[in-house]
Amino acid sequence: MPDPNAPRPARPAAGSARLALAGAVVALVAGCADLSGLAPQAKLTGADQLASSATFGKAAIEAKSWPAPDWWKAFGDPGLDRLIDEALASSPTLDVAAARSRKALALAQIARAGLLPQTALAAGITRQRYSGNALMPPPIGGSWDTDYLVQANLSWEIDFWGKQKSAFEAALGAARAAAIDADAARLVLAVDIADTYVGLQRAYARRDIAQQTLSRREQVLALTRDRNAAGIDSRLEVKQAEAALPVAREEIAQLDESIALARDQLAALLGKGPDRGLAIVRPAAHALGPLMLPSAIPAELLGRRPDLVAQRLRIEAAGKDIDVAKASFYPNVNLVAMAGLESFGISHLVSSGSETFGVGPAVTLPIFDQGRLRGNLAARDADYDAAVSQYNQMVADALREVADRIVSWKSIETQRKEQAQAVATAQEAYDLALIRYREGIGNYLQVLSAEQPLLVQQGLDVDLRARELTVSINLIRALGGGFSEGHAS
Repeated sequence: MPDPNAPRPARPAAGSARLALAGAVVALVAGCADLSGLAPQAKLTGADQLASSATFGKAAIEAKSWPAPDWWKAFGDPGLDRLIDEALASSPTLDVAAARSRKALALAQIARAGLLPQTALAAGITRQRYSGNALMPPPIGGSWDTDYLVQANLSWEIDFWGKQKSAFEAALGAARAAAIDADAARLVLAVDIADTYVGLQRAYARRDIAQQTLSRREQVLALTRDRNAAGIDSRLEVKQAEAALPVAREEIAQLDESIALARDQLAALLGKGPDRGLAIVRPAAHALGPLMLPSAIPAELLGRRPDLVAQRLRIEAAGKDIDVAKASFYPNVNLVAMAGLESFGISHLVSSGSETFGVGPAVTLPIFDQGRLRGNLAARDADYDAAVSQYNQMVADALREVADRIVSWKSIETQRKEQAQAVATAQEAYDLALIRYREGIGNYLQVLSAEQPLLVQQGLDVDLRARELTVSINLIRALGGGFSEGHAS
């Protein structure tokens, strides 16, 4: 017989038991959360890490505030100002971007709800026959009755590992990126309108040249007919002068087509019908002057490009998605509670004793998921790497765009100086040929020979002017069009 007076074995302290249980849970969790070999690989590249100082020069103070958000007003054309203002106010293209931004914000609101307890009210009426051979004894068993239920439910996934917070931050980053995408759409729309407007001005300028050419040829035809009547020129010269008129009229017709097409395109960019294009007046004769570029352009200005800013936000959101995937390796802890009234028959629903309550935690711990969690984390890492690599390529492309525009700008400056001299020389040569022809010491062939270089040089002069404007507009776009993240729409 055991000695009743013998000392009993000491029971483990309650604190030690809890500590052992906690240690076992931690060990189990750590064993399940196998993150080895899973991490993003891509590295973010900034504009300052890509060699560009020799191309852009040293950062100048005046360059840090260029271009302005309303950069198109620097062209000094009220017609262009009105078109862009109208487009920014009511373009369907911008409405699409705004709708995408609102959707992304709504998704962020949904993600934020995961951080907070969820409550619901349930009510039900169930008419049923209860088995006489089950849990309910007679008289309920074997009879029909109605079950009434009114119940409030509460559920809350406790965010121990930051999973819900990371999901909300990822959705919020995506919403911010979508909002900046709307600013990028505004910039693209303004650039497209300005570029098309320059094309409209070019078509009008070339039409002026064609109209002047037609007027000159009509004068030359009249002079040739007089010379023919005087016996100086033959009918050959008359026919040659007459043949030159349809050519000039044909070019005018072609340029009228270009003007109409440009107006239609502008109307479409405004989101309006072609009748709106008919109301677009000719660009001001002395407007759309070339923009003054700063003496140097720092690469830091690329940070104002809305597409690059949006991509950086998407990278941050991808990083939060990785945190969500990592948190999925750990237990989910849900707190569930309910309170309500339940009774057989409506008369007893609010009686004492009909109350029903329940509360308790639910813990879900992934153990054997056949690699699903590791695969999900690897996929999120790959998404992050793709976003970073896309950003790095976007930076390189942005630098190239800016460098290309600067190269073109400098080249056009040189070309225009030479072009001005070429136009003046060609005009002088034509004037001399026409004077000689009028005075009877030259022939029509000399006039034709002098006119062709003049027309070529005049056309090149118009094209160079338009190209200069187009290059400046695209340089503004390459530098972000005055976008500032702090003033994003």
